[in-house]
Amino acid sequence: MQQDGLVVVVKHDCPTCVMVAPVLAQLAEGTALEVYSQDDPEFPNQPGVFDDRELDASYRLDVEIVPTLVRFSGGQEVERTYGWDRAVWEKLSGVSGLGSDLPEARPGCGALNQEPARLTELKIRHGDAGITARRVPIGAQEDPIEACFERDWSDGLPVVPPTDERVFAMLQGSSRQPDEVLGEMPPNYGPCTVEKVAINAVMAGCKPEYMPVVLAAVEAALDRDFALHGVLASTRFTGPVIIVNGPIAKRIDMNGGINALGQGNRANATIGRALQLAIRNIGGGKPGGVDRATLGSPGKYTYCFCEDEAGSAWTPLTVDRGFDAGTNAVTVFAGYGLQGVVDERARTPEDIASVFASSLRAVDNINKFPAPDAILVVCPEHERTLATGGWDKARLHQELIERLTVPADSVMPGQNGIQEGAPASFAGKMICKFPPGALMIVRAGGSAGKFSGVIAGFTVSSPDYSRPVTKEIRT
Repeated sequence: MQQDGLVVVVKHDCPTCVMVAPVLAQLAEGTALEVYSQDDPEFPNQPGVFDDRELDASYRLDVEIVPTLVRFSGGQEVERTYGWDRAVWEKLSGVSGLGSDLPEARPGCGALNQEPARLTELKIRHGDAGITARRVPIGAQEDPIEACFERDWSDGLPVVPPTDERVFAMLQGSSRQPDEVLGEMPPNYGPCTVEKVAINAVMAGCKPEYMPVVLAAVEAALDRDFALHGVLASTRFTGPVIIVNGPIAKRIDMNGGINALGQGNRANATIGRALQLAIRNIGGGKPGGVDRATLGSPGKYTYCFCEDEAGSAWTPLTVDRGFDAGTNAVTVFAGYGLQGVVDERARTPEDIASVFASSLRAVDNINKFPAPDAILVVCPEHERTLATGGWDKARLHQELIERLTVPADSVMPGQNGIQEGAPASFAGKMICKFPPGALMIVRAGGSAGKFSGVIAGFTVSSPDYSRPVTKEIRT
């Protein structure tokens, strides 16, 4: 592109560009002029026309409308205009009498380099897509999905190949910079950037609009309190459980209703999977390596749902965790699989509380006091019975804690035929199954069926004890 003179960008498909072709011929007679044609190297038919069908010149100039007229001096842009306006063109070019037989003004057309698909391609080609990760070449005869399996990037299920175009689109789902470091991902403690998370979100099958939730979940898992390395390295088989609250859950079509903890919802499934793939591919947390889980769990593929706030009479989990109602947030919890709590005959809050307490006592085992954190997932029918009886979530929590506080002597090692038990330091005292703040309650599930559930958490006896972490979603 020239250092001094005029540059014009046109396309043959634009009526205004066709109209001003004689003007370009006028300008070429007395000034240094370069013309870049976006769609036809034979248009206009005059010297000094450059083929810009690859749109590189148009992209570098950031052309939005054709025709665009730009004046350069000393290699720097001095002034530009777009469309056709005789007075402006004459002033910018310094040439009078341009297009005397043409209308005084006429609008131009959209530039081809601004079309979304082409703009994405151009940003990638010119290094402006924020993608800095090393490209791994795939052979012409390789199946990209099989290539991901062979390179050990998969959790055992097929992944979506992370092409430049897909990663760029995923990055557009968040305003955060691709090179922002969210933390160091255990167990290898490699830097976890927004770009790397985006790559794994693509592989998991996420949509770009899920990215703010995925990023918040990753940040929560990287929080010191979550103790991700301890969760991974343990022979226990817990994994990150993601609970989403706030209007964003509805906006991205998450499921907190029928089959909320099961299959079938893209957002639920892929957000949880994205976190697991990030742990695997960024941190190196792979089964048989640092991940030493004795049995494992299907939840280590993905474990994500939203609380059903719209149908609930209770305050949401975010309020319990210290946030304002309506806050978009994720809570990440190191949990086992779901333990069912079945009671189809209870008709009073007291009946339901007794059933919940008995099931919660089984966390780890009935003698294990104190127990790890746990989540009680209350189904709508059980919640309705509690609400009809005048119990809110706080009352339920209080009643459960009372029922789960017992004489420590009754759960000492050897009691109930079990060698696990309460620490000797509690002898002669009362002891609660759950330490303060360790029992969380959420509402989710289908409107029919009196089936709630317990998600037990990571052990309290480990030095790397994991605690639930809640992070606000940056939207």
